[in-house]
Amino acid sequence: MSNAESMAKDEGAAAPATDGLHEQHGHGHVHGSRGMLMLGALGVVFGDIGTSPLYAMQTALGAVTHHGRLPSEGDVLGVVSLIIWALILIVAVKYVALVLRADNDGEGGILSLLSLVHPPSAREMVPMVVFLGICGAALLFGDGAITPAISVLSAMEGLVVADSHLGAFVLPLTVAVLVALFAIQYRGTGAIGRLFGPIMALWFGVLALAGLSHVVQRPDILMAFNPLSAEHLLVHAPGVAFAVFGAVFLALTGAEALYADMGHFGAGAIRRAWFVVVFPALILNYLGQGALLLGKPEAVDNPFYRLAPDWALVPLVMLATMATVIASQALISGVFSMTRQAITLRLLPRMSISPTSRKSYGQIYVGVVNWLLMIATLMIVLGFRHSEALAAAYGIAVSATMLITTILLRRVMRELWNWPAIPTNLMMGFFAAVDLAFLVANSTKLLEGGWLPLAIGGFIAFLMVAWRKGTAIVQIKLSEGGTTFADFMRQVEETVVHRLPGTAVFVTRTADRVSPMLVHHVTHNRVLHEHVILLTLVPTKRPRVPAGERLSVEQVGNGFWRVTVRIGFMQKPDVPTVMRGLARLGLAFCREEVTYYISHERLIRAERNPALSGPIWTAYHLMQRLGLRASDYFHLPPEQVMEVGFRLEV
Repeated sequence: MSNAESMAKDEGAAAPATDGLHEQHGHGHVHGSRGMLMLGALGVVFGDIGTSPLYAMQTALGAVTHHGRLPSEGDVLGVVSLIIWALILIVAVKYVALVLRADNDGEGGILSLLSLVHPPSAREMVPMVVFLGICGAALLFGDGAITPAISVLSAMEGLVVADSHLGAFVLPLTVAVLVALFAIQYRGTGAIGRLFGPIMALWFGVLALAGLSHVVQRPDILMAFNPLSAEHLLVHAPGVAFAVFGAVFLALTGAEALYADMGHFGAGAIRRAWFVVVFPALILNYLGQGALLLGKPEAVDNPFYRLAPDWALVPLVMLATMATVIASQALISGVFSMTRQAITLRLLPRMSISPTSRKSYGQIYVGVVNWLLMIATLMIVLGFRHSEALAAAYGIAVSATMLITTILLRRVMRELWNWPAIPTNLMMGFFAAVDLAFLVANSTKLLEGGWLPLAIGGFIAFLMVAWRKGTAIVQIKLSEGGTTFADFMRQVEETVVHRLPGTAVFVTRTADRVSPMLVHHVTHNRVLHEHVILLTLVPTKRPRVPAGERLSVEQVGNGFWRVTVRIGFMQKPDVPTVMRGLARLGLAFCREEVTYYISHERLIRAERNPALSGPIWTAYHLMQRLGLRASDYFHLPPEQVMEVGFRLEV
C-alpha cells in the first residue's frame, strides 16, 4: 500500500464529504425520537397493508358466495380466521420478527438481501441465487404498477356505496387521481411527507373504531381467533378453500414493504408501529367486517364501507382515497429506490436520477420509471375497470416474491447468522410451504388476470438478465483487449509519446489491467498528460461504504496513479468530488484543471460464435444505446470530458 493509500485510509473518516459518494441521511443510521420515527413509519411503510381491508374481505368472501348465495356463519368465521392467522404467522412472525433482522447495514429489500448472500461481480453471469433475486425484484416492479391501480380504484368504489348513481364517475376520478399522483412525483415527498404519518394514524384509528363498534355488537366473532374455525372451509370444502386461500393473501400485500422501507426508519420503529398501532387496527377491522356479516350477510357486496353509518360514508371515502394515495406513493418511491439499487448492482442500465431533497438523499425521482409506471397503471385501470377483477392480478406477484425472500433468508440464517441447520430448515421449510400454498392458490387466477404481473415481471427480469449477461461479457472482452501495466509502459517508452502539463483521469471498468481505451488513446494520439489517474468505481454488496474504506490509491510510477472507489448500492458516484477528496489527501495536482476520458464502445455482434444470443443481444444493445451516458452518470463537467470511441466485438 502506498503512502497515498495510507493517507486515504487514515483521513477518510475525518473527511466524509470528500469521498465522492453522496450520503443518504437517515438511512442505515436512523435518528429521531421513537414517537416521530414510529409516526413516520405509519405514513410510509404501512400504507399498502393498511389499505388491504378495503378489498381483502370482500374478495375472499366473493370466492365463497357464487351465484348470489349469501355467506354463512361458517364462511365468515373461516375467512376471518384465515386472515387473522395469516397476519400473525406471515407478517408478525416471519417479516417483523425474522426478516427485519436481515438488514444490510440498516437497509432492507430483496436486492439488499440478495447482496448479502451474493456480492456483485462485474464478470459473473447469472447464478441461480442472483436469478432468484432478479425475479423477486422484477415482480416488485410489476407490483408497483398494480398497487396504485387497485388501491385508488377500490377507494373510489366507495362512491357507489354512498350513491349508486355515482358509479359512472369511479373510473374518471381514479384516472384523474393517478395522473395527478404521478405528475407531482418530480417534486418529491419531502413537503407532503410530514402529513403522511398523521393521516395514516387517523386512518388506522378509524379502522379500529369502525371494527370495534361492530365487534361489541357481535362478540361471537371472536371465535375466529380459534384456528379450527377455518376447518369448515379448509376440510369440508377444499375446492372453495383453494380460491379463498388465494383471496385471503390480499390481506398480506404490503408485507414486503416493511422490509424494503426498513432503511427509512429502522427495524425498531417498524416493529413498534406494527404491534402498537397497525396490527391491532387491522385485526379489529377484519373482526368488525366479520361481525357485520354475521348479522347482515347481504353487506358482502362491500363490507368495509358498510361498517360506517350513512353520514360517515363520504368522509370515509375521502380518507380512504388519501390513504390509498399514500400507499401508492410509498410503493412508487420504493420502485425508485429499487431502480437505483439495480443500477448500482449492474442489473439495469444507467438512468437519470434526480434528488428531490437536499437533506434526504433517499428522496429521488427517476423520470423514465415514473412515466412508464403511470402508463402501465392507467392501462391496468382501464383494462380491469373494477377492483374485484383486478384483485385476481394482484396476489401472484407478491406471493412469488415472498417465497423468494424465504429462500434467500434461509441462506442468510445459515451462512451469515450461523443458525443450526435443523431448526433453521424446519422453520424456513414451514414458511416456504405456506408461501408456496399461497402462490399455488393465486396461480388458479392465472387466466383471470394473474398473467399480468407475471408478464410485467417476466419482461423486466429478462431485461435485468440481458443487462447482467451483456455487462459481464463486455467486461471480459475489455479485460482481454487490455494489457498489463508493465506491457503498457514498455509501449509508451518505445513510442514517441508527448507528456502535456495537467491531469488526465481515465474512468475505466478494469481495475487490474490497463483499459483498451487508454491503449487506443496512446496508439492513435501519442500524447499523455503529466499526471494520469486510472479510476475505477467498484460496486460492493453494502448499502454504504464507510468513508475510511472507500478510496484506495496506488502510485504505479511514471506519473500514473491507480484509484479504486468502492461504492455502496445506496450511494451516488460523483467523480469530481472524488478528485477534490484526493487533493485533500495530498495529491495536489488534482486541484488543477482535469480532463476526464471515458470510453464509448461501439458494440458489434460477432458473426461466428457470438457471446450473446439474439434476444439477449438485442435487449442489451438497445439498453446500452438508450442508457444514460457515463459522463452524466458520473457527474462530469461536459467541457472537461473527452470520449474515446472504439469497436468492441462480442
